[in-house]
Amino acid sequence: MGWGAGDAAGVEDAVLTRAAQRGEVAALGVLLERHRAGMRAVALSILGPGPDVDDVMQDAAVSALRRVGDVRDPAAVGPWLRMIVRNAGRSLLRDSVPLTPVDDVHLPDPDGGPEQWLDRSTLRDWVWEAVEELSPVLRLPLVLRHFSATVTSYDRIAAVCGVPVGTVRSRLSQGRAKLAAALAATADAPHADVAERTRASRVEAGETLAAAERGHFRSLLTERWSPDVALLRGGVPVGDRDLLVRGMDGDLEAGVRQRLVHAVAGRSVVVWEMDILNPADAPSHCPPAVAWLLTLDGAGRPHRLRLSHPRPVQAIEALSVM
Repeated sequence: MGWGAGDAAGVEDAVLTRAAQRGEVAALGVLLERHRAGMRAVALSILGPGPDVDDVMQDAAVSALRRVGDVRDPAAVGPWLRMIVRNAGRSLLRDSVPLTPVDDVHLPDPDGGPEQWLDRSTLRDWVWEAVEELSPVLRLPLVLRHFSATVTSYDRIAAVCGVPVGTVRSRLSQGRAKLAAALAATADAPHADVAERTRASRVEAGETLAAAERGHFRSLLTERWSPDVALLRGGVPVGDRDLLVRGMDGDLEAGVRQRLVHAVAGRSVVVWEMDILNPADAPSHCPPAVAWLLTLDGAGRPHRLRLSHPRPVQAIEALSVM
């Protein structure tokens, strides 16, 4: 029996997908180009004509880069790519894109060998190495959009960075373009173990919360954070270590506790995403969640802190004018 055009295309897709899973960016680029028309058709069917289609296509490209190791049937990569576009388009309509965080690891496929997991880990480390090559103004929006679990919408990223939504779109577009170049430049460079760094960051977050509950938050900041650490709102400094301590101590005295649910850890940017547990007698004291967005200095110490909530927090605003 002869092969049809579809069979040949499937074989080519399988070859390219396996190459991409080994970390070859050029192979992923060819895959995206081969399936661009179908992916764009899906985006148009959900969003209609407009700039959102281009945004979703760019989001899908970065998501494909991060998650290509998850493809179990390399010959069926086309439907997989269209699924990413479909999910991103529908999520954009809900003003939130819950992309799979980079450090969330699926349970291994029973049919997959250790080489499969080595490829995934290597690819993840390589992506992060390239992200670190971006300038700070491009790096933070890209990390939030594609690697955080909650600060993914354009509106929330704009609020964190203190820029208009249009600027966020522009910086994401530039960041994605430069990321491709950075990937090529770092292909042969040594790549740090992102999983180990993330595990260490989770431990650090737990120790930070535990120290605060014991009344030692100031001591921990003095020991582990930069001496000139500042709290930022919209990119503008609004307070120093004293403000951070007053805010944390005030919440703890009110019975508020925080619980880490997700961590993102790069060399220069760390994101700790927390659930907030309010006391039973004041269930609305704080919003239900908060993201700590930490920028690190050259010594790896938190230097700048931004807090992102689902809605504004009057307590922090009040403290900043005291």
